[in-house]
Amino acid sequence: MKKNKINTTNTNQIRLVLDNINVKQINNMRDYSITRKKGEWYNAKVTDSYGNKYQNYFEFAHEANDWIYYVWSKEDWFNSVDSQELLYKAIQQCKEIDNKLNIRKIL
Repeated sequence: MKKNKINTTNTNQIRLVLDNINVKQINNMRDYSITRKKGEWYNAKVTDSYGNKYQNYFEFAHEANDWIYYVWSKEDWFNSVDSQELLYKAIQQCKEIDNKLNIRKIL
């Protein structure tokens, strides 16, 4: 049984190419906070994966918590307008990497 060796030269080339390509990073931007001042309702703030921010007020903490999960559950990545654009850009960037490394072109 042969052991596969990793070619460190190619690995370093790939790292250099990736460093040189302007790639828009997609971070999980989800965040939330539930606060309450004495005598006021709960202030719920939530940020979805796309960075959209929402705010709502609730009488009870469990309602605020449920609402945050509701907002996150409504994210529909595969049917969003951005998903097709992101996929196209990812393929184009792969083509660019292959081109810079002189690897066979993707169709």
